[in-house]
Amino acid sequence: MRFADLLRATVLLSAAAGTTLAVLTVAGATRVQDDALVLVCTAWWAVAGLLGGWLGRGAAASEATATAMATARAQTTLPELRPGVALLNRLWPLLALVVAAGVVALWVPQVAGVATGFLLLWSLLWRRQEAAVRAVEDRDGATFYVERTSPFEPVKLVRVPGFRREVPTQPAEGV
Repeated sequence: MRFADLLRATVLLSAAAGTTLAVLTVAGATRVQDDALVLVCTAWWAVAGLLGGWLGRGAAASEATATAMATARAQTTLPELRPGVALLNRLWPLLALVVAAGVVALWVPQVAGVATGFLLLWSLLWRRQEAAVRAVEDRDGATFYVERTSPFEPVKLVRVPGFRREVPTQPAEGV
């Protein structure tokens, strides 16, 4: 699986998981008729959204992404492409969090409300990483793929030759 696609899927699945937990929070708060819980969770979600939007506004790759790309192993052939396995291998903590918070939300909806805020913060924080990786791929003429590793190890990448993208420069004015 391409690394940029994994990053995009992580952002989208984190936002979807946060939305699912938000629905469970509101449903649980409605079931116990707790209006204060809905208001406090909504305020937390707004703060998490603003904080994630602010912290994730930069166009540069995060240190973790840059380190993964810098330590990528060079290879001339495409690695095994199994995107479903790669997603499950890398995003199992997200799945575990959503299932655990969703089950606990049946009795304590506050847990899902807190988890929703963190998932929104996470998805907004990582929203520009995919574009940063694609920019490096275009500049260097390489493509980064996720290497199959243990789910408990950090992500490892494989660097495969690709096509370099030439961007024409605009002449200076008055020249």
